[in-house]
Amino acid sequence: MPIRYYISLKHPEKARGSDAAFSFSAHGAAEFAAQLQDALRNDGFFQRWKQAQSDPDAVDPGLGACDPGATVTGEQHNLQIDLIAVTTIPGSVLKHRLRLLAGNAWELRDVSTA
Repeated sequence: MPIRYYISLKHPEKARGSDAAFSFSAHGAAEFAAQLQDALRNDGFFQRWKQAQSDPDAVDPGLGACDPGATVTGEQHNLQIDLIAVTTIPGSVLKHRLRLLAGNAWELRDVSTA
């Protein structure tokens, strides 16, 4: 069942992960949405991250969940960016991807069924 996640980037310029190889590079709501959507839909993001780990074989394969039908929309409100992700990916996996992409500069505002 798809879940709708409401995500806020209060300071988008700070929404960068600790490793530039996996971090957002976006500048604008549409770019942030597109980058998150790609990380949810395709397994390439996870595979790149997994291979960068000291023991790739020890990585929980559940973190590699993908949803080819995931959608993410973004809107800019003053300086804040709000994203709405609709996906079947478990919340723990979504949060893991967001931490890689945005570090701690994001907030999960609400969750509902889609």
